[in-house]
Amino acid sequence: MDKNNIKKQNVYISEEEKTLNWEEVRASFEKTFGSEIYNSWLQKISLVKEYNDYLILSVPTRFFRDWIVSRYLDKILEQVKSFKLSLNRIEFKIVEENKSNTDLVKIDEYNKITEIKDSILNYNRLNPSLNFENFIQGQSNEIALSYSKKVCEHISRYNPLYICGGVGLGKTHLLNAIGLNLQSENNVMFISAERFMYHFIKSIKKNDMVNFKDFFRKSSVFIIDDIQFIRGKESLQEEFFHTFNSLMDKGSQIIISADRNPMKLDRVQERIKSRLAGGLVVDIEAPDLELKIKIIKKKIEEMKNQFKENIDLSDEVINYVANESKTNIRELIGVLNRVIAFTRVHNKILTINDCKNILKDVFSQIKVITVDKIQNVVSNYFNIALSDMLSQRRSRPLARPRQIAMYIAKKMTTRSLPEIGRRFANRDHTTVIHAVKTITRLSEQDDEMKKNINQIKSLLLE
Repeated sequence: MDKNNIKKQNVYISEEEKTLNWEEVRASFEKTFGSEIYNSWLQKISLVKEYNDYLILSVPTRFFRDWIVSRYLDKILEQVKSFKLSLNRIEFKIVEENKSNTDLVKIDEYNKITEIKDSILNYNRLNPSLNFENFIQGQSNEIALSYSKKVCEHISRYNPLYICGGVGLGKTHLLNAIGLNLQSENNVMFISAERFMYHFIKSIKKNDMVNFKDFFRKSSVFIIDDIQFIRGKESLQEEFFHTFNSLMDKGSQIIISADRNPMKLDRVQERIKSRLAGGLVVDIEAPDLELKIKIIKKKIEEMKNQFKENIDLSDEVINYVANESKTNIRELIGVLNRVIAFTRVHNKILTINDCKNILKDVFSQIKVITVDKIQNVVSNYFNIALSDMLSQRRSRPLARPRQIAMYIAKKMTTRSLPEIGRRFANRDHTTVIHAVKTITRLSEQDDEMKKNINQIKSLLLE
């Protein structure tokens, strides 16, 4: 058989024939993701083998692999494709770092604690603009705001204070405001769960856990944002549990935020959920129309003061923007910025029809789409039971709708691959990757498949 007829995707490219310059790819990672993410996670990625249509990359630990796959894989693949268009897959191999290489295990023996302290303070400085005075109160957040202020008056009376709610609703603002209020007379530690995990991993690798424990357990006010990021990470949960207990025993105030109620945190130890639920749990709900209007008017006033320009939006336009924005405050501000940018460029007072034209694509895209909704719509569309679609059965009438649902979940939600897999009866993220690739290929080749997907998307956006 003629070797030239062998499928190209199975041909290994030798060192001499490589088309990727990995140093250039790394430099693009730093530019795309930023120095913080690059230095924390992506710098350790190395090229092992290069094929025509996929790469094998190495990472130092299984934890690194899982974290990179769940959060950055899509962008990494997009980035390497810009250097080599034929690439459509990335595989990771775990290769432990060579401990004889002093560059990889270099430790500041003189003052280990300074490295931790400086890194945290530089990354997690409290934002002076996110204070109580700038927090706009409404019916959806008044309870959370009230108890945030009470914590500042009576430390440890409500302990822990657990604030939960969806993205962009003001949780981080409240945590920041509490920190600002208490920092003058207390040792305040304000950190995200992701950053806490980064220092935990770094301390393990440097055999520096004593200083890590001492540093985090000496605070009198411990504020941690987005605690849901510890789920599924057993060793990190173990350390967080002991840190939590140590702080409670010494009477420190603990304030925590998350995107859901503590008892709904999946893949989190029951004892941690019990501790979190044992304090005061308060919700921030989606803003109502009245609060959205107050936020818009406040933002317009801030812009007028900042840029010294007249921004004139009628009450009718403000009400339209507030009423049509259905998701969260962050996206509401994004919509407002778009409207104001249009007024600046065209120097005109907007009408409702102007707004509809400016925002027609935005409002069609920011409908709240959840994995659960996608599963229900897909199962109804193909006239199959939801329980059958989520089952382990692999017959074509069930497998193809299941793959379509996974594909749409990846395209229309912000859920990570592992999260989507868990929503489909705890399937592995590689199953989701396979589904996305399969449906992408079929939708390009099969008009019927393309039609089905477009119709399902339309149903979701109705």
